Amino acid sequence: MSLQPKPIRIVVADDHPLARAGIAALIADEPDMVLVGEAANGREAVEQVHAHHPDVTLMDLQMPLMTGLDATAAIRAEFPEARIIVLTTYTGDVQVVRALHAGASGYLLKSTLAKELLVAIRAVHRGRKALSPELAFELAEQGMQDALTPSEVRVLRLVAQGKSNKEIAEALSVTEDAIKGQVRSILSKLGAHDRTHAAVIGLKRGIIES
Repeated sequence: MSLQPKPIRIVVADDHPLARAGIAALIADEPDMVLVGEAANGREAVEQVHAHHPDVTLMDLQMPLMTGLDATAAIRAEFPEARIIVLTTYTGDVQVVRALHAGASGYLLKSTLAKELLVAIRAVHRGRKALSPELAFELAEQGMQDALTPSEVRVLRLVAQGKSNKEIAEALSVTEDAIKGQVRSILSKLGAHDRTHAAVIGLKRGIIES
């Protein structure tokens, strides 16, 4: 008589009750999976992992009290073997990289089909990575471009707020000419037509947040 393998134990963290309910219903139909805990914010996610030691954690990116990125980093710092899949509406390649650097094993869009999510859970449980195809393509495409420096990100954030070069220079205590040079560099690296276009690209890619 063969022994049945233990089901994949899952924790889901999302601040939207309907999202958690949908995932819970999906998992309930799978004989090889079981939902062992739910969290409505990042802090609760860390607590649930502490309490249940799940095989896979599904982590929303934007949550109150503690973000999904911070929760992922905190969990992985304490439990290096923890396997976490980020579920989000954010498609920006920079957000993907941040999540992977924080220790996530997967990054899927919330629009992902249920079947694809189940496949990803099983793959991550086996120690593999899981990334939405469209995100993988965007990562490869953007990876060929020069990344903005931390200083350029600060400038882009202020550009997105509608501030002029003079205002940015005053805010960062540098010369206006220095800011003009950084703005030119930002436009070149992002392939942007103008300042507004650069801000739009920065928001879309997750380099800056609205």
